[in-house]
Amino acid sequence: MLYWLLYEKLFPFVHPFRIFRYLTFRTAFASGTALLIALLIGPWVIRMLREFQIGQFIREDGPQSHLKKTGTPTMGGVLIAIAILLPTVLWSDPANPFVWVAVFSTLAFGAIGFADDYIKVVQRRSMGLTARAKLFWQGVAGASVAVFLVILQQFKLFSTQLTVPFIKSWRPDLEWHWLGSIPHLGLLAFLPFIVFVTLFLALSSNAVNLTDGLDGLAIGCTIVAAGALAVLTYVSGHVVFADYLELQRMPMVGELTVFCGSMVGASIGFLWYNAHPAEIFMGDVGSLALGGAIGTVAVLIRQELLLPFIGGVFIIEAVSVILQVGSYRLRNKKRIFKMAPLHHHFEQLGWSESKIIVRFWIGALVFALFALTTLKLR
Repeated sequence: MLYWLLYEKLFPFVHPFRIFRYLTFRTAFASGTALLIALLIGPWVIRMLREFQIGQFIREDGPQSHLKKTGTPTMGGVLIAIAILLPTVLWSDPANPFVWVAVFSTLAFGAIGFADDYIKVVQRRSMGLTARAKLFWQGVAGASVAVFLVILQQFKLFSTQLTVPFIKSWRPDLEWHWLGSIPHLGLLAFLPFIVFVTLFLALSSNAVNLTDGLDGLAIGCTIVAAGALAVLTYVSGHVVFADYLELQRMPMVGELTVFCGSMVGASIGFLWYNAHPAEIFMGDVGSLALGGAIGTVAVLIRQELLLPFIGGVFIIEAVSVILQVGSYRLRNKKRIFKMAPLHHHFEQLGWSESKIIVRFWIGALVFALFALTTLKLR
């Protein structure tokens, strides 16, 4: 809204406001605004959560060292969502549809996490939403994003082609073109794309959710992932850089850099209160919202295949759970890890919580830097 007011409306009369047309300037200010919001309202949010007795429930089958965290205020993801969305609305171009897709996805997945947390904390049902219900609503949210992108594709604003790392020209298309030639099929022509996006966003949101098990672990990895996405969105939307790096030319997605900058700032602000020992936990409302946001930005800039590197720690944590459950069911209750997700395995090996967190942050940074190097290794 500030972009619209200060640049679109006042620039003709106050020429110094032309600085607001620069994406880098608005991204920096969005990040700073998000950080400031998180730091300022953080104490108030923590106090309100304590007054309403919204405290973390620690499962008895988890690490015994975590039992002392019982009662720590949770659902802090509300703070993250406010600190991301408000600066995005203030500093981005309100006419850009991709920004609103990212905002919708963040709110939709955050709402699912909010319902899960509400059932756990307020209604005192330790498991929250059933796995089937959670996956159903994640599927609804992901499919909604996919359908909206299909509509944008019809107006030539979006492409269903994937960008494949390390390969310059091969870009497989997720649309079945032969179905598009059959009358009256409509959106069925995009069925593979819709299914792909739905599954991709569900995986992304759940991966961040599974990583959120130690103080500052998930939010620290989110800072790294959001920072890498900010670089990718900027170069994808910049005509010169996109042409030089032989990326798909998508000028409108550059505005998502403001959204990614807001995510970085909000995450740093939340880490101030979530660092070990944590004063507040993000809960599912935060982890699912962040996972949905990261996955959605990756889809919008057609870099889904880079997500295993951009969010490498998230993917490894999710895979560790899949392997553990699969081994338990298929190998007569034999486990691969001492406990899953993977960070709990290292806890059982005797690593301190702080050491696990910092080493996983380092791993996230290495993965993200590798993801950025693939832009040139083509």
